[in-house]
Amino acid sequence: MKEQHSPKDISLGIILALVATIIWSGNFVISRSVIHLIGPISLAFFRWSFASLILLPFTWKVFKEDWQVIKSRPAYFFWTALTGISFFNTFVYIAGHSTSAINMALIGTTSSPIFASILALLFLKEKMGLMRIIGMVTCIIGILLLLSQGSLEKLLAFHFSTGDLWVLAGAFSFAIYNVLVRRKPSGISSIRFLFVAFSMGSIVLIPFFLFEHTYAPPIVWNSELIGSILYLGIGTSVISFLCWNIALHKLGTGRTVIFGNLIPLFSTLEAVWLLGEKVSLIHGISGLMVILGLIIANLNSSKFSK
Repeated sequence: MKEQHSPKDISLGIILALVATIIWSGNFVISRSVIHLIGPISLAFFRWSFASLILLPFTWKVFKEDWQVIKSRPAYFFWTALTGISFFNTFVYIAGHSTSAINMALIGTTSSPIFASILALLFLKEKMGLMRIIGMVTCIIGILLLLSQGSLEKLLAFHFSTGDLWVLAGAFSFAIYNVLVRRKPSGISSIRFLFVAFSMGSIVLIPFFLFEHTYAPPIVWNSELIGSILYLGIGTSVISFLCWNIALHKLGTGRTVIFGNLIPLFSTLEAVWLLGEKVSLIHGISGLMVILGLIIANLNSSKFSK
């Protein structure tokens, strides 16, 4: 039977999904700006370790209760942490060294929602109604228009590089995470769930961090890097993941993941604000298409969604 969501849940889920994507849109800008200062695995390790420390004061008093929940489903927590924390952004950070921003945005924003929707259909039995399919296709067309700048030649010339494959792997990992979060045990709150995922994800990264620390150039600690880790740890980790996980429960996986298509749109707006880049007509048209696609995909009509 299809899970029902109340209008209040849907409204709250949409707001939280929007907040998460707005903050996440800065992740690509930040990660690419510090690639000359720190290795990709080290950046991921410090990001998640710092995020775990932030959540520690809110979780340690009830850790005994959580430990019973964790022991009852160790494989679930391991795979959630591995896919959503250890793999996802680490793969993206690695990709940033060998592929363009256009390729990263194109692959990440168009493939992850498709992966997640298919997995939700297979494992969560979430229905892919006609309106959701139309909305998803509309979002994808809008993203392709934005990334190609309206040039069919540029779009047809697109090809996969090694970095592109890393992004694709990251998108698939995050799709698995989105599905797993929907199965979160009821005995653990959202914020404590994040602490467990962040901590376990950080622990998994330790051997890879040590390997990179041994063979990669030394980390250049300065105010730019410290500020970037603070933003990644507080904003793109704690705040965004908390908002996103709650949205997954309020909207369902299929609806929520479509909001990921807003990330390149918000990234463009941030580039205009922070870097002074100009907005073209293509930006406006593609942005309207993405917003239209989201509205269509989130129509709560039994006629179309059941």
